[in-house]
Amino acid sequence: MNTLTHFDAQGQAHMVDVAAKPATHRIAIASGRIEMLPATLAMVEAGNAKKGDVLGIARIAGIQGAKKTGDLIPLCHPLALTRVALDFQVVPANPTQAAHVLCQATAETVGPTGVEMEALTAVQVALLTIYDMCKAVDRGMTITDVKLREKHGGKSGSFVAG
Repeated sequence: MNTLTHFDAQGQAHMVDVAAKPATHRIAIASGRIEMLPATLAMVEAGNAKKGDVLGIARIAGIQGAKKTGDLIPLCHPLALTRVALDFQVVPANPTQAAHVLCQATAETVGPTGVEMEALTAVQVALLTIYDMCKAVDRGMTITDVKLREKHGGKSGSFVAG
């Protein structure tokens, strides 16, 4: 593909017409991480943050974010998601990396367009929720490495990040 699909022949932005595309099972997996102080990570892991269960609330927020992607991204199609799942991994600091929480989101649908944006939005919203819940003790947290890991289904087939 060598053209941007969200512009018509006159260069005007538009929502891509997917009416003629067949409905297929589509899946996308995205990930990202939030770096934080080791003491902040210990609070997250222990589940005793002042605002409650950080990862449980971030999971629900990520699911909500995926469901609202069509409202947040102007040219995204609203999708009937069949599944959204978020997994978190708590990674302590070591000599080569900062303490962080890794988030992975999987989004699925059966339809004429992919779910990459939903998976990416789920990760971002989940990580922003972690930041919101922990900012009272650590304003220096950094959200990083958000990316699409895999996508499957549709005419363009599969993509797996290298």
